[in-house]
Amino acid sequence: MALRRLGKDPESPEGKSPTVYINDATGHYVLQGWKVTDEERRQMDIPDHEDAIVLPRRMTQFLLEVQDGDRADA
Repeated sequence: MALRRLGKDPESPEGKSPTVYINDATGHYVLQGWKVTDEERRQMDIPDHEDAIVLPRRMTQFLLEVQDGDRADA
């Protein structure tokens, strides 16, 4: 899977997460974020092969930018 980084959270300590990627082969987004571990917040029907992450609202800019020319911060 060839991932291309679209953007990292500019407010992240050490600049490591969250990050938004796109898989150029499939066109699917790959999101790196903070794992939801609070059981009250995990009231979703999540299959074993999936998980829930938190992606700050400020990161949606990187998803929207793909529509406007595939900008990457890398």
